[in-house]
Amino acid sequence: MNSIAIAKARAAFTNATRINRSLTASIEKRVLHWMAARTPRSITSDHLTALGFAAQIAAGICYGVARYHRGALLLVIVCLIFNWLGDSLDGTLARVRQQQRPRYGFYVDHVVDIFGAAALMLGLGCSGLLHWYIAAAMLVVFLLLSGESYLATYTLSRFQLSQGLFGPTEIRILLAIGNLALLRSPYASIAGHRVLLFDLGGALSAAVMLVMVIAIAARHTAELYRQEPLP
Repeated sequence: MNSIAIAKARAAFTNATRINRSLTASIEKRVLHWMAARTPRSITSDHLTALGFAAQIAAGICYGVARYHRGALLLVIVCLIFNWLGDSLDGTLARVRQQQRPRYGFYVDHVVDIFGAAALMLGLGCSGLLHWYIAAAMLVVFLLLSGESYLATYTLSRFQLSQGLFGPTEIRILLAIGNLALLRSPYASIAGHRVLLFDLGGALSAAVMLVMVIAIAARHTAELYRQEPLP
């Protein structure tokens, strides 16, 4: 593609409005801007994206290792911290430095998210702390929610970073808390029945996300129909 075609593509592209109303959004934004302003110039947003992706892959590997050594769950928490750092700071750094690449950034960031989520669920499935069918259900519903979000970004020019009060940071925090609980015991008791703690949490999460994606898809469909009714 020549330089004229690239310039036209950039001019035609409309950057979506980012919306984040999660519990930690306000303080997280301030922290990320503070960190971005102090990040060495030798570190770029691409480096941070790679860090976040590598950390999520490593988290999946550590979950697999946790089948044999429960202490690997602590390493998962460390990986989640680095994943947050890379995944959250890369875009902020680009905006602070006025180095935005909206098409490249959006595409790469979310392709990385898809592969990273698959790696994380694969690790959980190998861990023995979560049954495979629960891990698969969580991954499928995550992909449904992600797909709806990407379609809404294109059609409505709004990128919803959070759903309700929960966003990626809140999910990482809940996962870290769950890991600490697993160090005590991998089981929970429900009505006198012993079940895997992550099976319970995973099934609940998958059910909530499924209801959420159906409701959001219905709302966005109605909104688009109002904007583009039949003549």
